[in-house]
Amino acid sequence: MTTENLNIQEQKILITPNEIKKQYSIDKNAEQFVANARTTIKKIMTSDDNRLLVIVGPCSIHDYKAAIEYAHKLKKLSDEVSSKIFIIMRVYFEKPRTTIGWKGLINDPNLDGTSDIQKGILTARKLLLELTNIGLPCGTEALDPVMPQYLGDLISWTAIGARTSESQTHREMSSGLSTPIGFKNGTDGNLETAVNAILSASKPHSFLGIDSNGQVAVTKTKGNDSTHLVLRGGSNGPNYFQENINASKKILNQVNLSPNLIIDCSHANSNKNYKLQSEVFEYCLNLKLSGESAIKGLMLESNLVEGNQSLGDSSTNLVFGKSITDSCINWDTTSQIIKKAFKDL
Repeated sequence: MTTENLNIQEQKILITPNEIKKQYSIDKNAEQFVANARTTIKKIMTSDDNRLLVIVGPCSIHDYKAAIEYAHKLKKLSDEVSSKIFIIMRVYFEKPRTTIGWKGLINDPNLDGTSDIQKGILTARKLLLELTNIGLPCGTEALDPVMPQYLGDLISWTAIGARTSESQTHREMSSGLSTPIGFKNGTDGNLETAVNAILSASKPHSFLGIDSNGQVAVTKTKGNDSTHLVLRGGSNGPNYFQENINASKKILNQVNLSPNLIIDCSHANSNKNYKLQSEVFEYCLNLKLSGESAIKGLMLESNLVEGNQSLGDSSTNLVFGKSITDSCINWDTTSQIIKKAFKDL
C-alpha cells in the first residue's frame, strides 16, 4: 500500500546547474556583455538612455541552426541602428499552453514528445552562449522557476507572461532574478494583475528553490526594482492606443510606480494577425515621436519566414526558419520596420 506518487511514471536525476555551467561556461567578456546590456535596459527605463528598446525574434526557438542564421542577420541590423535603437533578441525556450501542445525547446528539444529535458537545457545554454558571443543581448520568458539557475547568467531581459503574472510562484521568482523584468497584463486585458506583480516582485520573498548544486534550498531574495509593464492586449481587444497608455500611466502612478511601458505588437494587440504588427509598431512609434515618454520599448514576433506551421506528427518536413508556435513576420519585413524607425527617430 502506498499513498504517494500514484500518478508518477518516472523520475530521472537532472544535471545540476554547476555541471552544465562547466560544460558551457560563460567567460569574463560574455559576463561583461550581459551586465552591460542589463545596465542599458535599466537606463532606457529611467530615461538616462533615450534609445528605443526593441525586443524582436521568433515566437519560440525550435531550430538551433535557424536561430543562429536569424541572429547573424539581427546583429548586422542592430549595429546599423544602435545609435537610436537598442535591440534584444527574443530567445524563448518555454511556452505556456492554454491546454496542451509543444511546450518549447527545453521541454521537448526533439519535437517528438520524448521530453528530453536535459538535452533541452544543454541546447538552450549552448545557444545563449553563441548568441552572446555574436553580440546580441538575449530576452526570454521565465516559466519554470528552476530554469534561472541553469540559464539566468546569460539573460539580459526577462518577461513574465500573461498567464503567469498572477502566479505567486513567478512573482517570488522574479523578486530574485538578476535582470530587468517586464510583466504582461493578463489575458483578459486586466492591468492590475501585472501592476500587483510588479509591486510583489519589488519586495523581498522567501520560498523553496534549488541552488547551483541542484539542492532544494530556502531562497531569500532582495526584491527586484527593475520592473515594468508590458501591454499585450487581451480578450477585450488591443490596449496600445493613447487612451490605454493613459490608463496604464494612471494606475502605475497611483501606486508610485514609474510609468514605463513596453508595447507588445503581437498577440491581442494585433488581434493575433501577425501582418498587423507593423501597424501597431508604427502607431506606437508615432506616439513616442509625438512626446509620449512612457513608451520605452516595442516587441515584435519575427522569424526568417513569415507565418507559422503545424508541428504535426513529424518534424522532418518543417520549413526552415518558420515558426511552429505563433505566426511571425519575415526577416525582410522586420528589417524594413526597424530601419524605418531608425530614420524617423
